[in-house]
Amino acid sequence: MSTAKTTKTKKKNTKAQEAPTVGVVSLGCPKALVDTERILTQLRSEGYELSPSYEDANVVIVNTCGFLDSAKEESLEAIGEAMDANGRVIVTGCMGAEPEQITKKFPKVLAVTGPQQYEAVVGEVHKAAPAPHDPYVDLVPPQGIKLTPRHYAYLKISEGCNNRCTFCIIPKLRGDLVSRPVIQVLAEAERLVKAGVKELLVISQDTSAYGIDTKYKQYPYKDRSVRTKFIDLCRELGELSAAHGIWTRLHYVYPYPHVDEVFPLMNEGKILPYIDIPFQHASPAVLKNMRRPAHQARTLDRIHEWRKLCPDLAVRSTFIVGFPGETDEDFEMLLDWMEEARLDRVGCFKYEAVEGAEANKIAPAVPEEVKEERWHRFMQLQQEISAEKLQEKIGRTIPVIIDSVGKEGALGRTSADAPEIDGNITVTGKGLSPGDIVQVKVTGADEYDLTGTLAA
Repeated sequence: MSTAKTTKTKKKNTKAQEAPTVGVVSLGCPKALVDTERILTQLRSEGYELSPSYEDANVVIVNTCGFLDSAKEESLEAIGEAMDANGRVIVTGCMGAEPEQITKKFPKVLAVTGPQQYEAVVGEVHKAAPAPHDPYVDLVPPQGIKLTPRHYAYLKISEGCNNRCTFCIIPKLRGDLVSRPVIQVLAEAERLVKAGVKELLVISQDTSAYGIDTKYKQYPYKDRSVRTKFIDLCRELGELSAAHGIWTRLHYVYPYPHVDEVFPLMNEGKILPYIDIPFQHASPAVLKNMRRPAHQARTLDRIHEWRKLCPDLAVRSTFIVGFPGETDEDFEMLLDWMEEARLDRVGCFKYEAVEGAEANKIAPAVPEEVKEERWHRFMQLQQEISAEKLQEKIGRTIPVIIDSVGKEGALGRTSADAPEIDGNITVTGKGLSPGDIVQVKVTGADEYDLTGTLAA
C-alpha cells in the first residue's frame, strides 16, 4: 500500500510539472484586473499553471488598456516586451476592440480579442498550448484566482456604460451597461468573505446606475426579495460586512439623487464612509461640453448634506484640466470650488485627445504648456487641503486595515484610503498581520500619508 501511494504521488507531480504554463500582464483599471482574474480562474481550473516570467511560459496573455493614448503606448510596450521575450502572445482588453492598432505593429501575435471576451481568450490559449483537465485534482479555490492580496478583492457588479461623456470612449470599447444579477454579485461576495477577504471594493463603470438596464429585476435571496439596484445591493453588502467585521468600499459612483440613500448606511458603519465620485470639473460650461451625467446637480450643497448625514465621510474624486474650450475663468472656478468642497482624496489628469473621442471636435484646444501650468496649480492647492485635513486626524484613534508588515512596522490604510490610489498609514506595533483591522492612534501626518501607533 505504501509503495502504491508513493507511485501515485510521483505520477501526479510529473503531470503537474508537464502542465502548460501561462504568463499574464494585466494593465489598466481594476475592472480590467477582474477580467484577467476570470480568465485565469478558468485556465487554472483546466490544469494550466501560472508562470512568473515570460521566458518560462508556453503562452503569454496581455490584457490591454485603451482609454488614453498614454495607456495605449504602455500596452504596446508590454506587448513588445512579451513578444521579444516569448513570441507566443495573445492580446485582449480594450485595445482589442480595434485589433488593427495591434496587428499593424505586431503582426505575429497569436490572436487579438476585445474586452470581456473571456471565452475567446481561453479558446486561443487552448489552441496555443492544449492542456487536458484533470477532474481529480482541486485546482481552483472557491473564490477563483485573484491578483490582489488575499485580504482585499474587487467586486465588479456590471459591464459597460450608458453615459456618453465626450472625453470617454469606454462605451465604444465595452458597450452599454449590462448589470450582473444581484444574487450572482452577493454569492460572489459571500465566497470572497468565506475565503478570508476583509475588504470588498465595489467597481463598475457607473456603480450608481446598477440595475437600470434590468428595470431593477428582483430575485429571491435567503428569506426575502432583493432588487438589482444600487441601494438594495448596498444594504445587503452592508449586512454581510456587519456580520463578518469586514469593509465594503464604493467606487465610480455618479451623484444621481438616489445615491443620497447610502449615506445613512455609512453612518451606521455598514458601508465604509468613503465614496469615489468622478466630478471631473466644476464649471457648468465645461461640464456641459463634457456631457457629464448629473452635472446640473447642486454638487457643493449635496456634499455638505452628505457630510451631515455621515460626519466621517471621505470624498474621493478625479478631475480633468485643459479640457477643450476650458477658459481661465473656468479653471479659476474649479479652484474656487475645490477650496469650498475640501475633498479628502483627489486625482487630476491633463486632457489627452484620445482618438475617437467627441471632445476633440470642441474648439479651441488648450495649449500643452497651459495644461501643465493648470495641473501644477490644481495639485498644489489640493496638496495644501489634504495636508490640513490630515493634520486634523492627529490624536484621533481610527480603524486601519493592515496591508503589509516589515521589520520597522506595518503599512496600512484608513477607511479614507483605497488601495494603490490613496494614502497610507505607517503603524508601529507588534503582532500585526496583513488583513488585520485594528485601532490606531494617529501621531503624525504629511501631505498625503499618516503615521500612528497600535492603540492599547
